[in-house]
Amino acid sequence: MTVMYWLGAAAIFVVIEIITMGLTTIWFAGGALVGAVMAAFSLPLWSQIIAFVIVSVILLILTRPWALKYLNSRTVRTNADSLIGQTALVTQDIDNLNAKGQVKVEGQIWTARSISDDVQLHEGQKVMIESISGVKVIVKPI
Repeated sequence: MTVMYWLGAAAIFVVIEIITMGLTTIWFAGGALVGAVMAAFSLPLWSQIIAFVIVSVILLILTRPWALKYLNSRTVRTNADSLIGQTALVTQDIDNLNAKGQVKVEGQIWTARSISDDVQLHEGQKVMIESISGVKVIVKPI
């Protein structure tokens, strides 16, 4: 019966991994499978738990960095990333509290928000693009 508990735990870890895609719980699924194999050989529960913890930690430490590097290498960067650090011109007053604001950068108009809610930026002011959040640029005054 213990084998079924370990297999159930492995299945739960896999489902959580599918939902979150965080490359965290998949390693615990591997540890749970080792626990299931040990349970199938009727080894004591304490040894199954120790093996689960050890295998999970080893998998997490040794393979997660490699997996993240491999998976992140397939991330397609967009041209929008090149806007970060660029200077832009405010074309509509930026007011985060009223969800207003636009800037012009490289000939394109972008919806803009200030890096801080208490900083309002005015039309004609130059700003620097700090980051991009969805379809909005986050700016700070120069």
